[in-house]
Amino acid sequence: MSNVKTYDELLRENQELQARLEEATETITAIRTGQIDALVVNDSEQGLQLYTLKTADQTYRVFIEKMNEGAVTLNEEGIVVYSNSMFASMVGAPLSTVVGTPFNLFVPDDCMALYQETFLKGWTEDVKMEISILRNSNPIPCQLSVTTLELDEGKSLSIIITDLTFQKNIQYLLKENNQRLKQINAELEASNYDLQQFASIASHDLQEPLRKILIFSTMVKNRHAGELPAESQQHLDKIISSCLRMRTMVSDILNYSRLSTHDGNFKLVNLGEIVQEVLEDYEILLSEKNVQVVVSDMPEIEVNRSQIKQVFQNLISNSIKFSGKEQPPVIKISCDTGSDNQGADESKATCSIVISDNGIGFDKAYQERIFNLFERLNSKDQYEGSGIGLSITKKILEKHRGTISAQSIEGQGASFTITLPLRQRGMKTLN
Repeated sequence: MSNVKTYDELLRENQELQARLEEATETITAIRTGQIDALVVNDSEQGLQLYTLKTADQTYRVFIEKMNEGAVTLNEEGIVVYSNSMFASMVGAPLSTVVGTPFNLFVPDDCMALYQETFLKGWTEDVKMEISILRNSNPIPCQLSVTTLELDEGKSLSIIITDLTFQKNIQYLLKENNQRLKQINAELEASNYDLQQFASIASHDLQEPLRKILIFSTMVKNRHAGELPAESQQHLDKIISSCLRMRTMVSDILNYSRLSTHDGNFKLVNLGEIVQEVLEDYEILLSEKNVQVVVSDMPEIEVNRSQIKQVFQNLISNSIKFSGKEQPPVIKISCDTGSDNQGADESKATCSIVISDNGIGFDKAYQERIFNLFERLNSKDQYEGSGIGLSITKKILEKHRGTISAQSIEGQGASFTITLPLRQRGMKTLN
């Protein structure tokens, strides 16, 4: 009898094999996803046989299969007896070849000693260790979380493998950025020092020629007061006025540059005493312009005394300078320590100081710009000043961890609100 099979017989056998392969694939998928807990196999010799799945319960198996980390179970010889799909993907190998393979084949030589140590410790205690795992011969940084499992067939070692590639890349970028920031900060510090030195030297060197111009211009004006033509007299007045303005500007630039290097020197002072000192300094000017000043109770706070005095000098002199002509000038200085401070941490307590006047005010569109360096809202011919005073004021308050804001309606006065912490905790303080 011929053993040659017909085409139809071969086709039928192929179909049967295909069906059995699909059934096996479905069974494996069902096992891996936790859809079944046991198998019944029809054995021709022993009949129906029941095989239970001992690895884990359904919920655990589903969780392990769907997690983003790799997961393997090793026996005492270090052979992979279970692996989820993620670990197979991590090592770039088919799942069928991962199971049954010694785990150490996925460990590079330079990490082998560390892995062996982790493997031995894992049977007696939970261990976490960073080592590399091979993916197509390329090491990838991973963290291994090792613990023991009590299965029906005995103890097994469970390892969760977390890919640290993204984390390591972020750490590397952060390290690079930190190094770059350190370099930039060093360059900025050097640049700031150079600028401060330049401002100091330039301001000092400018003082001498200005002083001579002012002296000789004044001498010419006084000695030849009746001899000079009216036009020449006006020219001299403009020279003297420009020199005075330039001297003020140079002095303000020097003061502004010095603020960057000041080391703090905070001490507890009464703001009321500082305000009174400023008012005494401006006593003649206040009397000449018939300015009324109303000051409420002021608290004791930790500040750099000379700098905060300069803040009040700048703001009060501005109120005097820009007072209106139609009504007597009134300057009000009030302070509120705030109900928000009750029960609060002393280092976080603040006070709010308001300095308001009924002067000419300014357009509210300029309420942010007035703190810019050299910003002027009025003609220098009408009102003296360098345009630096409010910039200095803002910088001083920032060094005190404070703020300043301005509100105004043109023709109806201006109001400046200062917020300062009562205590400068963590900063250099003098007792």
